[in-house]
Amino acid sequence: MKFYYPSASPRPRHRYTAGIKPARTVRFPNDIVFQDHIRQGDLEQVGRFIRARKVTLDTIYLSGMAAMHEAVLAGNLECVKLLIKYGADIHQRDESGGTALHVACGEGHTDIARYLISLGAKLDVTNNEDEKPSDLIDPDCTELRELFKLEGAD
Repeated sequence: MKFYYPSASPRPRHRYTAGIKPARTVRFPNDIVFQDHIRQGDLEQVGRFIRARKVTLDTIYLSGMAAMHEAVLAGNLECVKLLIKYGADIHQRDESGGTALHVACGEGHTDIARYLISLGAKLDVTNNEDEKPSDLIDPDCTELRELFKLEGAD
């Protein structure tokens, strides 16, 4: 009995024969692909999905967040601006009751928080844990703390 080991075998490891069908492709739902484009910051694709009405901006995804929350979490101000341009609600709540401003404060995204506040984001809204956005600011994030002091919160 002969044994052939892959490293010792002179034959190629894979043979292609006629009649074998190619592997099937995997298709993901539009919502999953849209979220991925948001996370990657692919503004062109995000805009295409919205314009083609393949997604709705108020959908809460399996992550528990809407598109706006995903963009803020990714720290992408340009994506946040694009979503707002197409009608995303800055006051929409995620599954934990948090707004985009909660996410911005929790993640330390001062530029996004400043932009949301300039559009009228509410500083005193609370999430399901009864926390305001300012309660989620890291003590070491002095720039965000200063922003909230200037706005009269805290």
